[in-house]
Amino acid sequence: MTTATSPAYSGVPEKEYNRRILAWTMYDWANSAFATTILAAVLPVYYSQVAGANLPSAATATAYWSTGLSISLLVTAIFAPFLGTVSDVMRGKKRFLSFFITIGVITTGLLILVETGDWILASILFMLSRIGFTSANVFYDALLPHIARREDQDRVSTRGYAMGYLGGGILLAINVAMILFLPGTWGPRLSFLSVAIWWAVFSIPVLTRVPEPPAAPSGLELGMGAFRQIRDVVSISINRMKETFQDLQQYRELFKYLVAFLIYNDGIGTIIGVAVIYGAELGFGSVELILALLMVQFVGIPFSLVFGRLPSTKEKRRPFFLAFVLFNLIALPVAGVLGKSLLPADISGVPPSPYIDSGGYVGEGSYLASDDEFSHSAEWQMTTISAEKLGTDDEARYANTMVSGAALSLDFNGQQVKVTYSSGPSGGIWMAEMDGQPLVNEDSGKQIEIDSYQETVRYGETETFEADDPGKHTLRLINTGRSNPDSQGTSISISRAKVLPPKRVSNLILIVGILLAIEILGLLLSALLAKPVFRRIAERMNTKRSIILALSVYAVIAVWGFFLDSVIEYWFLAWMVAVVQGGSQALSRSLYASMSPAAKSGEFFGLFGIMEKFSAIVGPLLFAAAVATFGSSRPAILSIIVFFIVGGFLLTRVNVEEGRRLANEEDARLLGAIPE
Repeated sequence: MTTATSPAYSGVPEKEYNRRILAWTMYDWANSAFATTILAAVLPVYYSQVAGANLPSAATATAYWSTGLSISLLVTAIFAPFLGTVSDVMRGKKRFLSFFITIGVITTGLLILVETGDWILASILFMLSRIGFTSANVFYDALLPHIARREDQDRVSTRGYAMGYLGGGILLAINVAMILFLPGTWGPRLSFLSVAIWWAVFSIPVLTRVPEPPAAPSGLELGMGAFRQIRDVVSISINRMKETFQDLQQYRELFKYLVAFLIYNDGIGTIIGVAVIYGAELGFGSVELILALLMVQFVGIPFSLVFGRLPSTKEKRRPFFLAFVLFNLIALPVAGVLGKSLLPADISGVPPSPYIDSGGYVGEGSYLASDDEFSHSAEWQMTTISAEKLGTDDEARYANTMVSGAALSLDFNGQQVKVTYSSGPSGGIWMAEMDGQPLVNEDSGKQIEIDSYQETVRYGETETFEADDPGKHTLRLINTGRSNPDSQGTSISISRAKVLPPKRVSNLILIVGILLAIEILGLLLSALLAKPVFRRIAERMNTKRSIILALSVYAVIAVWGFFLDSVIEYWFLAWMVAVVQGGSQALSRSLYASMSPAAKSGEFFGLFGIMEKFSAIVGPLLFAAAVATFGSSRPAILSIIVFFIVGGFLLTRVNVEEGRRLANEEDARLLGAIPE
């Protein structure tokens, strides 16, 4: 039935309906630039290395960053349900969406002002922009049941995620190029401004094309005094929130789903959050990790669309899509393990044999600057630095404070040495020699010099020096006696040196070629076997079962992550993550929308937002506890499987049809219409 309070798509011509769908999905394209550049790739590094350069240590900068992140999430979690309810009462979802987009865009753009040492300004702007980003998503998601027919919600939600992958990936690639080619800090600073512009411009369609959803009847009289109207809106909103929490038993299936979502989404979020750190711990290079992140962005686009079509009874290619997903579930781990075992080490990226002590040259390990492994020349004195300042578990570290002309030498068997030192107001300039020859920067052709001047004392700074080839070398660190014009002295303090493990060598071009060959084979086999083998199974696929399929893939990822130890496996695993990442999250959003009353979408998506925030807490804590217990991230990765098993099991207990029936009854009561 169509009434003045029916959903926005009722009675709308198909052409206009599709335009509104496109406008809604364009907001995923718009805001994903914030997720990739600000949250994941650029701002965290810029905050630590530039904005927090005058903090005592990089660990302190990380702690302040994490604190700001937690505060912004907490603020959103507290106010999201209330603001969502207000938007239901006032017919104001788009107004709230516009308000929080404006906050996010302005504060993100102002990040261009952040320079060296501006960590307070960076923290404030980041917290405000994150609040704008997260809060806007609540109202954006709440528009889904109003603009898409129920049978289209899976497809529309996954299409939005696919658009997000594409938009976020394109701008991240542009920003990486800006950082590489623009001088100084202009690359990252202009990247922040580009995110603000991108976010603002591509938000215009959802704000102009998508109509404001109707408000649920509240008994609120229009035209009364502004103060009384605000007071009554707040009062009605609070009462409605109380009713919802009191009546959660009425929405028993929706509540069961929220608990399942809270658990399995915790696992998904943890894998997304620790993937790069885990790869770095295993010794993969930064180029390999960044390119793998970009690959996930772009590969996730088609697979998000595939998952959006799995539950659709109108989709004739469901057997083909299901066969292709299942092929990836089996073929990627098998091919990755075989590639590690059969391909040469310089292609697969397996770890080379460790460096060992040889003829007076030390192998892999960490050596204090006061140890016998170092030889000293000229004047130097030893000072003690507390372990807390260095962020180590040792009771104390010793630093050689060298005056002009002093030098330290380390004879080592390997290729790379990471030196830990402290900087401060009296820091001087020092240079490095490898085997008696000055080390030269390959890009500039100039001799490498390290300026240890800093306005405030900062411990735990590091610099890595590399020989041309692995073998026996001598690294010599020399105090030049020169200083920064602002420095109060010329001393330098070096606490330890670490001979790093051998660098992994891999052939990413060949690895990607193998991946593409596997996918082509998968497409051919899926086309051949789709109807005779997978037709009946595909006919049984619905939204819930599609999510369970994605969780099964994630469980395999957790197990495989425990064993992997090669670049080829890491890239195959990243591809496997791309298969399910967008689809699992998009279908979770659309399933929730289908079980929520459209008349209370703001309120219910505010509650959904709370669950998303809390799901970012337990997983990382469990991961950290596992690392602390076992001393390695491998068992921690394996422990994540618990979230997928428990969350998937609870999801099987959810009666989706009953949840949808209750949502329809509530809409009929409040709107006088049941969404189509």
